[in-house]
This record gives sequence, structure tokens and C-alpha cells, in this order.
Amino acid sequence: MTTVTADRPVLLRRALRLEFLTVGWNIVEGVIAIGAAVASGSVALLGFGIDSFVESASGSVMIWRLHAERRTDDEERIEHVERRAQKLVAGSLILLAAYIAWDSITSLLANERPEPSLVGILLAIASLSVMWWLARQKRRVGTALGSRAMTADAFQTDACFWLSLFLLVGIGANALFGWWWADPLAALGMTVFIGREALEAWRGDHDD
Repeated sequence: MTTVTADRPVLLRRALRLEFLTVGWNIVEGVIAIGAAVASGSVALLGFGIDSFVESASGSVMIWRLHAERRTDDEERIEHVERRAQKLVAGSLILLAAYIAWDSITSLLANERPEPSLVGILLAIASLSVMWWLARQKRRVGTALGSRAMTADAFQTDACFWLSLFLLVGIGANALFGWWWADPLAALGMTVFIGREALEAWRGDHDD
């Protein structure tokens, strides 16, 4: 159940600011990543870019959920919106994992060799810092609000942090050592992590 406290309106405003920042950052990140992926042929960059848009969609779902609470004091209605938001966050992760897995496997089988991408490397480094900060801020607010959907969204942002690390390893190995297969393998590794987070979010394993 959601937790009602005297400072809840303040927490809701803070949560909304974090979600708007998430959406804005990920739109820019997604555009850059997909542009770099097209230029280099990198599966890992493409998966990362699509994940950025999924993260934007997740942030939009959370904005909807938080606005719904600000418009009503009906706890039953809030709980209903909470459950729907939680399922939508998990569903977006499941779709992303399936797509990246398919694209990674087909790229490995086709022996597609991506070009090194300096833009991708710099983007991954920047994303590591931003996603680390966002995930922890969301988790604090989600815990204070007693919101399972917000906590699930924090774990999705955590997933984006780890995807940034997978991306950096994959495209970095390709750039430094010419290991072209590290790129699709890094993308494939992303799917294991994303799939696990999707399952936990769907079942509500991050409840407080």
C-alpha cells in the first residue's frame, strides 16, 4: 500500500522532477545513441538507444501515476493506478529484452562487424554517472512514498546504469582490440539483466 505522510506533497513534487529529468535525458541519449549506432553498425549502441526510449516511456508512465495521486485522495484509486504503472514498467522491460536478444543473435550469426564509435564511448561514460545518481534518488523517494511502481522504476534506471557499463565494455573492446563480437555479446548480456529486472518488477519483488 502507498504511505500517506504530512510531507507527501513535497515527495510527489520531487518524484515528478526526477521523472521529468529521466524523460528529458533519455530522449536526448536515445537520439544520440541510435544516430551513433546507425553510423557504426553497433548492436549494443542500438539496444542502448532503444532502452533510452523505453526508459522515457517508463518515466512517462510514472508521471501519469504521480499526477493521478495529486488529483485524488482516494487510496483505492491510487493503489489501482500504482499496480497498472508497475505492470507497464515491467512490460516495457520485457519487450526491450526480447528485441535486443533477437538483434544480438542475428548480428552474431551474420558476422556483422561494427565500426568503433567514440561518440558511443563518451555517451556510455556520461550515462554511467547520470543513471547512478537518478537511480538512487528515485529509490529514496520511492521508499518514502511507499510506491512499488517508483521503486520498480528505480531498478529500471539501475538497469540503464548496468547497460551503460555493458555498452562501454562492448564498444570499448571493439575500439581498442578490434573484437567486433564483443559488441553484440555485450548487447546479449544486457538482455539477461533486463529480463531479471522485468520479472522482479512484474512480481513486485522490490516492495518495501
